[in-house]
Amino acid sequence: MAKKPAARVEFVLFNVVYEDGSQRSNRRVPGELLGGLDGDEPARTFIMDQDRQIAERSGLPPLPIKTLIRSGK
Repeated sequence: MAKKPAARVEFVLFNVVYEDGSQRSNRRVPGELLGGLDGDEPARTFIMDQDRQIAERSGLPPLPIKTLIRSGK
């Protein structure tokens, strides 16, 4: 019997600019979190959570996000 293909998770890419002027490109956010009345605001929360986890491991404080822009297609 053939295997069922795994469910594909669509990602949306974002460029993030932090308040200190640094930038991170192509941050991946699951597409299922986006849309609806909140638009791209759930992406900010998702990326902030990722940054907080990274900061905990590195011992450095997380940087505040200045702008969040979808990457070009």
